[in-house]
Amino acid sequence: MQHAPPLVLIHGFPLDAGMWAPQVTALSPTLEVIAEDLRGFGADARELPAIMPMRSHAADIKEMLDARGIERVVLCGLSMGGYIAMAFAERWPERLAGIILCNTRSNADDEDGVAARHAMAQNAREKGMEVIARGMVPNLLSEATRTERPAVAELVTRIIARQKPETVAATALGMAQRPDRLPVLQRLKVPALIITGEHDTLMPLPTSQVMADAMPGARLAVLPGAGHLTNLEVPELFNRSVQLFMEEHFGR
Repeated sequence: MQHAPPLVLIHGFPLDAGMWAPQVTALSPTLEVIAEDLRGFGADARELPAIMPMRSHAADIKEMLDARGIERVVLCGLSMGGYIAMAFAERWPERLAGIILCNTRSNADDEDGVAARHAMAQNAREKGMEVIARGMVPNLLSEATRTERPAVAELVTRIIARQKPETVAATALGMAQRPDRLPVLQRLKVPALIITGEHDTLMPLPTSQVMADAMPGARLAVLPGAGHLTNLEVPELFNRSVQLFMEEHFGR
C-alpha cells in the first residue's frame, strides 16, 4: 500500500500511545503509521494550560504534520482521540484523506457529563492516578476481556496509572468544553469508518450509528466481544477493519 496516506493514531483518555502497540506492529509493514503521545501524556514533556481543549490537541497534531511535511492523512481516533480527530476535521478538513472514529461520539457532554469531567479532574489531582485506573478499567473493558484476558486489564491499568494527574485534569476539563461536532461530520467529504464494540457501555451503539448516518458512505463496524477499547480487546478484528478500509479507499 505504497501510495496510501499516513495513518495517524490518536489515543484515548487517560492513556497514551502505548495503547496502539498492536496496531503499530500489525499495520506498519504495509502502512506509514504514526502513533505519538498527546501533549503531557506518556513520555511527552510539553506543558499544558489549566484547561486543554480538544482543538489544542488537534493543533498539536497539525503542527507535527507540518514539521514532517505531511500534507494529507487518515486520522484514527479512539474515544477522546475521536474528539480530537473531529476537532481537526473542523479546522483543517483539506488535510484529511479519510477518518476512522472508534468508540467515540460527536455530541457534547450534557450537564451530568460535564460534572463527571470536573469530578475526574479533581480526583486525579487529589487521589492520584492509581485510584483512577482501578475505577476506570471495569468501564473500559468488557467483562469477557477482563475475565478471559486479564493481561489486557493489567496493561490498561499500568498505562493509566503512569499518567500525570495535572495532564489528566487539564484534558478532562477540556473534554467538558467541546461542542457538538455532528455538523462537522455532515460536511466531511472523505471516506469514513466508524468502529465500536458490541459491549461498549460508555459509547453505546446508537452514538456510533448517529455518526455513521451523518456521513454518506460511512461504514459501521461493530466488533463482537469488545467493550470500549476495541483495539486492545479484539486487535485482530480491529486491525483487519482498518486494513480493509485503507485498501478499499487507497489501494494496495
